[in-house]
Amino acid sequence: MSAAASSDKGGGGIRAAVFDAYGTLLDVHAAMQRHADRLPPDWERISAEWRCKQLEYSWVRSLTGPGHHRTFWQVTQDALAFVAAGHGITDPAVLDLLRDAYRRLPAYPDAAPTLQALRGQGLQTAILSNGDPAMLDAAVQAGGLARLLDAVLSAEDVGVFKPDPRVYALMTRRFGLEPGRIAFVSSNAWDAQAAAAFGARVFWCNRKGQPDEYGLRAVATAVSGLDALPNLLK
Repeated sequence: MSAAASSDKGGGGIRAAVFDAYGTLLDVHAAMQRHADRLPPDWERISAEWRCKQLEYSWVRSLTGPGHHRTFWQVTQDALAFVAAGHGITDPAVLDLLRDAYRRLPAYPDAAPTLQALRGQGLQTAILSNGDPAMLDAAVQAGGLARLLDAVLSAEDVGVFKPDPRVYALMTRRFGLEPGRIAFVSSNAWDAQAAAAFGARVFWCNRKGQPDEYGLRAVATAVSGLDALPNLLK
């Protein structure tokens, strides 16, 4: 459902707003953008490949069982190593810069104002991410979001990555709420679909106007930016 179609529903008993971190609150392509002068001209495509490989590694490790789990920071580094090798990025100093930049990704401009507005409306706010605790701590500090969050929840606590339902159960356990009383926000269609299947009220932050996937428009509210959320959750 679109934001316009669903804006008359109000908060609907929502008591907490939980956000994906990477790609939703934090700009995952900023690491390569920051060091674009040291990278090939098509760095944007390389950054997209890094992100895709990072997610692929997380899913494969989840599907192949507990013995194959690695932290999200490890799969992020593994993905960078693979993509960098494929594009001839071999300077260890450049790779160190990219890894460091990924740990300190900037927040999107609408992230902090949205969190602040939701807290002003009495909602609890949190992150639910594949990132491991150390990675997330560095990210929320760098993004200036720490003071605006009641909780930072990591998939590492259950030893498996999204979209496994055990990850989404972390938010219901933390807040003591039924899934339908939690607004879950993600820019990743696969993440939004999984949260909807779990029973959360889902907001798909479709910043780039991507076509519908997984029938999301029937089970989630699509918004073009996070700043639409305070009005939708009043």
